[in-house]
Order: sequence, then C-alpha cells, then structure tokens
Amino acid sequence: MNSKSKTKNIIVGSGPAGRLAALELGILGKDVTLIEKNYIGGNCLNEGCMVLCALSDIAIFLNNKRRYENLGLVKGEDFEIFYDNIVNEIRKTQEIIRKIHTNENQSHGNVIIHGKAEIFEETVLVNGETLEYDNLLIATGSKPFVADIKGKEYSLLSPDILKLSRLPEKLNVIGGGAIATEISSLFSSFGCDVNIIVRGEFLKEIDDDLRNFIVKKLLSDVKVNQNQNILEIKKNRVVCEEDKFVGTPFLATGRSPNSEIAKNLVNIDDSGAIIVDNMMKTSANNVYAAGDVTGGMNLTPVARMEGIVAGRNMAGYSNFMDYKKIPQGFGLDLSIDFIQNNQSKHDDEKEVLIPVPAGPGNFWRVLTKDTGISKIKFNPKTREIYWAGAISPSSVSDIAYISYLMRTKHDMEEFYEEFIEIHPSTDAFHSLISKIYEH
Repeated sequence: MNSKSKTKNIIVGSGPAGRLAALELGILGKDVTLIEKNYIGGNCLNEGCMVLCALSDIAIFLNNKRRYENLGLVKGEDFEIFYDNIVNEIRKTQEIIRKIHTNENQSHGNVIIHGKAEIFEETVLVNGETLEYDNLLIATGSKPFVADIKGKEYSLLSPDILKLSRLPEKLNVIGGGAIATEISSLFSSFGCDVNIIVRGEFLKEIDDDLRNFIVKKLLSDVKVNQNQNILEIKKNRVVCEEDKFVGTPFLATGRSPNSEIAKNLVNIDDSGAIIVDNMMKTSANNVYAAGDVTGGMNLTPVARMEGIVAGRNMAGYSNFMDYKKIPQGFGLDLSIDFIQNNQSKHDDEKEVLIPVPAGPGNFWRVLTKDTGISKIKFNPKTREIYWAGAISPSSVSDIAYISYLMRTKHDMEEFYEEFIEIHPSTDAFHSLISKIYEH
C-alpha cells in the first residue's frame, strides 16, 4: 500500500534546470522535493560537458607539449596516456561535485529523493510513496539521439566515454555538430586516428570563417568526410556508399528529450519535446518544464536560466525567458564561441575579421600564426552589433561580454571608454569592440 504525504513543489530531474529551480525555490522559502533517478548534476556533470572539459584539459596539455617541442623549446619522451586512470580521477571529482550540489540544496531545506518517478495529475509516485504537489517541474533532460542506421547498436555514445578501458586506435565519429567536433578533437589529441563522417555539411550552423579556421587549424589531424550516405555500422567500421571507414564507430548526432515520463500529462511536439511558453508553463495546470526536455538550445546556461524562471513562477513571482542573443560555444584546442542572433543578413551590415592578438595561452602561437580569429557584424552608423564570434583562449569570456552588451542595449561608446581590461586577459575583446569605432 502506498503512503501519502504533502509537498508544495516537486521537481523531477536534478540537472542544471532542476537543480537551479530547486535552489531558487529554497531561497524563496518554499517547500521543495527534488527527485533524481541517478546522480545529481544531470547529463552535464555526469556524462556530458564536464566530462569533456576534464578530457580537454589533458588534450590541451598534450597539444602544448607537442607545440613546444616543434618550436625547439623543450624535448622529452612522449607521455603515455593511462586512460583508465583518467576515468577513475574524473569519477572521483564527480563525487565531490555531487556532494557540493547536494549540500547546497539541503542547506535551503530542500528534500532530495533518489528514485525513479512516475508523474500524474497532482501526484508523483516514487519509491512506493505518493507525493501530492501544488506545482510540478519536469526537468528530465535529454539523451543521445541514435540515428536510424543499420547496426547502430555497435556504436559508442557519449555516456560510453567513461566506460572505455583504453583508447581506440581508430575512431569514426558520425555527426557534424559541436559534440562530434569536440569528441573528434579530443581523441585525435590523445593519438587516435579519427574520421568525422557527416551525412550533410560539417558544422553547417557555424560562420564560414570560424568553420574554416576550425578545420584547417584545430582539426588538422582529423579527416572530415562530408555528404556521406551511411549504409551500415559494424563493430569496427562504418560502411558508406562510396567508402568504408575502419575503426570504432561513435554516434554523435545530437540529443533527444527525455519526455516519456510526461507523455500522458502534457502536450509534446513531434520531436518529443515538452511544449512550454516563455514562463516555462506546460499545457497542464501548475506543471512546468525546463532544460533539454523542452527541446530548446541544449545549453547548460540556458537550462539554468529556464530552471530559475520556472522556479520563480512556481513561487508566484512572474518571470519570463528571453532567448535573444544568447552566447554559445564549444571547446577544442582553442575555445570557439559566438552569439547566435537568429537573424538574416542586414542590408546595412558590415563585418570585420581580425586575428586574435597574443595573450594568455596565445604567446607561442604567434610563431605559427594560429592565435585565432575574431569576427563582428554590425551597423557602422548606429554601431549596433548584429553578431559576434571568436576563436581564442579568451573568447569564452569575450563573447559573453558582447552578448551581455547586446542584450542590455548598453551604450557601446560609453562602455568602450570606461572598460579597463586586466591585461592581457581580454585583449581580443577590446580589439574587437574598437573595430566598430574605426568605421
């Protein structure tokens, strides 16, 4: 027999959206029960971007060693990579961060339950207990999208990165987006022979200048195969119409929402995403959704914003999401960052492309002329910025600054005159903004 208890706000899923919603509600003094079937932190911490960040640190270290050797600055034996040790240390770090997330939520009086939830109108069933809610937030995230290709079961997926006991000699990454690019860059840096196999165009959503720099400078050891008709995946090869690529298959073809839990409660679109408005409300009364399960931009900062918006609305404080001019990016040997403004080309648009100056992490790249690039599109009369992108060690902060200025409609001239960078951390940002005032 199920027992019953009362709670005000139930959140299912503890990734960036659910965790931040729970924190916001806790700070506002509301009763919160946070339900997680696996580990707190969601995909980002446990198998996604944080795992890639950990591997990227090691990849950049190895790339720098090779760069310094090529310049004749250092000389030494090649490092041996102990991938099993890397995985073990990542898992240890994840445990520490999970404890921090748990303590953070519990410090605001939030209750955390580990178990698989079933959701119904006005109730949630978990671990044999029925919980009634006044408000429900569905923040169940996403999972790897598995393309409908014969033999797809032989492919590795992103959760398998921490299940590998050793590095594959050859890797065939199927996909043409940011995730496929990051995976390819990482394993190439670790010494694997990597093919990218794309059914269409590689990085089709990226600006041409940025994409060309990525392919020529950052993926120089990776073979990019575009417009491939993939016929079948086998255990150690990918069979295409005109070629066969020997090596371990890895599917990186995007994400799909984990919305099955809500299929009988709220409206879901053809892609499986829960339909929400800009207050994160679903079609069901007092039921909200946030994060990847809504099928949006699949970015951790966006999921956090959506979670906070949902939490405030659940608490009775009206709040709205604004998806304009959001910065996004991904990391290779250099960071690639840009603002996707979702606008077509303007008639009055002017663009400027400049090399990134020497700065932190860039001094020794000057000799090989691969410090990176910055690009900005703007109105030369009004100095309104339409789009900006950069590839550099500091672009992750440079583009975030510009995105903020665009969203707040800040006076660029005033900012340019008053802003003082901490040299040389934001040299690229300062150079990019200054180009607006040269036209």
